[in-house]
Amino acid sequence: MGLSKTIWANPSEIIRTRQPDHPVLVFAPAVLQATARRFIAGFPGLVTYAVKSNPDEMVIENLVAAGIRGFDVASPYEIDMIRRLAPGAAMHYHNPVRGRDEIAHAVKAGVRTWSVDSHSELDKLIAMVPTEGREISVRFKLPVQGAAYNFGAKFGATCEVAAELLRKAANAGFIPSLTFHPGTQCTDPMTWDAYLRAAAGICREAGVKAHRLNVGGGFPNHRTQGDAPDLEAIFALIDRVSTEAFDGDRPEMVCEPGRGLVGDAFTHITRIRALRDGGHVFLNDGIYGGLAELPLVGNIDRVAVFSPEGLRREGTAVERIVFGPTCDSVDRLPQELALPGETQEGDFIVFQGMGAYSSATNTRFNGFGKMEIVTALSLKL
Repeated sequence: MGLSKTIWANPSEIIRTRQPDHPVLVFAPAVLQATARRFIAGFPGLVTYAVKSNPDEMVIENLVAAGIRGFDVASPYEIDMIRRLAPGAAMHYHNPVRGRDEIAHAVKAGVRTWSVDSHSELDKLIAMVPTEGREISVRFKLPVQGAAYNFGAKFGATCEVAAELLRKAANAGFIPSLTFHPGTQCTDPMTWDAYLRAAAGICREAGVKAHRLNVGGGFPNHRTQGDAPDLEAIFALIDRVSTEAFDGDRPEMVCEPGRGLVGDAFTHITRIRALRDGGHVFLNDGIYGGLAELPLVGNIDRVAVFSPEGLRREGTAVERIVFGPTCDSVDRLPQELALPGETQEGDFIVFQGMGAYSSATNTRFNGFGKMEIVTALSLKL
């Protein structure tokens, strides 16, 4: 995987000029910076970036250039990278479960904000983290709704336990805060409504005023045909409901988008290796590569098909089963994909909105997985 020094006009120019046989991720820094500024202007608080969604250094550097001053880090590797690329930026260590070696590394690196969702993990922090100026955000969960998959299956305390943890963190001398994650690709603004009101209830139950409330990630990017997600409507709801729920005395607000920030800044170019008897499509990428996330969140249907000459294929769409290149039967997209009837072997399928997790989870399983990242002025097709 590498970044080309050439700056292209758009994805179709790359197809027409290069006709690449390996998967290509097309990065548009202008799109990333515009999205970052949209969050900064619209969200009523501090915007931090969830590094895990796309930890490429050029992504971090462009976010810093756009004004992002905080990062959600989940490992010592990410801590060290942010300290190097964005010295002085806030680092929120919001992976709620850590080894003692990881805690010691983060303490040495100057991490000041942590999250927990259990008594056992809070006890580790009480034993190992200096209290002065350090913040502990208690992560809680509600039943999942309106999201692509349930983050609460792995992390998050019940509201009752969260109140205990919040009180315990405050009594230990830490700055007490709350955090939650509504679930990835959350398109229902009312999910934030429920979490915000629950957060106020936790504070009342604990008898503790939360210093900050982190509303997590979950902000959606544009993955399906039709209108793009209305981020401003989500921002407005968070602003209004947090004020209502806390009777006008709300905590400072924080968010930590990953996909919502970086998702629409990349487009993924794949090529059809074979069209088996005019039916099944075999791509040069699949679920062990840049399309790894699709079985979890569903297909992206913002796709376009181009001929090797860079001409867009048209015609009535046909639902097709799409396989990846490996000699592995589970290497297939989770649902059929609607492609123009005139689609042919050697054509290119371009997936839009592919900035999150596409490069971060790419593997070289079965000898496939070569991926190139190139830069473009625009992602318009």
